[in-house]
Amino acid sequence: MSFLSSLDIAGSGITAQKRRMDVIAENMVNRETTRTEAGGPYRRKLVVFREIKGDTSFSSAMRFARLRRGDAGTKGGVMVREIIEDQSDFIPVYDPSHPDAGEDGYVMMPNVNSTTEMIDAMAATRSYSANIAAFEAIKNMAQQALQIGK
Repeated sequence: MSFLSSLDIAGSGITAQKRRMDVIAENMVNRETTRTEAGGPYRRKLVVFREIKGDTSFSSAMRFARLRRGDAGTKGGVMVREIIEDQSDFIPVYDPSHPDAGEDGYVMMPNVNSTTEMIDAMAATRSYSANIAAFEAIKNMAQQALQIGK
C-alpha cells in the first residue's frame, strides 16, 4: 500500500459516515410518519458497511500487470454496502382521534427511537471526526515529506 493511499482510506470513512448521518437524520425526520407511499408507518433504516479490501501483494510482477491494464489496485477502506429497513415491531399508541387509528383506537407508530438515533448520530460524528483527523495528519505528513525533498 502506498503512503498516499491512506488518504483514500480516510476519505472512504468520511464518505461512509456522512451517508450514515444522512440516514439517521431521515429516521429522525420521519419518527412520527404513520403513512408512507408503501401504505404503513415509516420503518427505521440502518446503514450496513462493507470493507474495501486493499491490495496486500508486494509482487512487482503483479503490480506491473495491473499498471499495464490501467488499474492502480484497490487502496482499502470502507463503503456503504446497503441501507436496510429495521424489521422490529412498530409502536402502538392509543389515539382514537388520529386519522390512521384502527378500530381499537391504536395508531401504529414508526419503530424509530429518538434516544437510539441520537446515540448513533454521536457515534457517526465521532467516526467522521476521527477520519477527518487522520486525513489531516496524512496530508501534513505528505506536505512535510515534500518540504524535505526541496
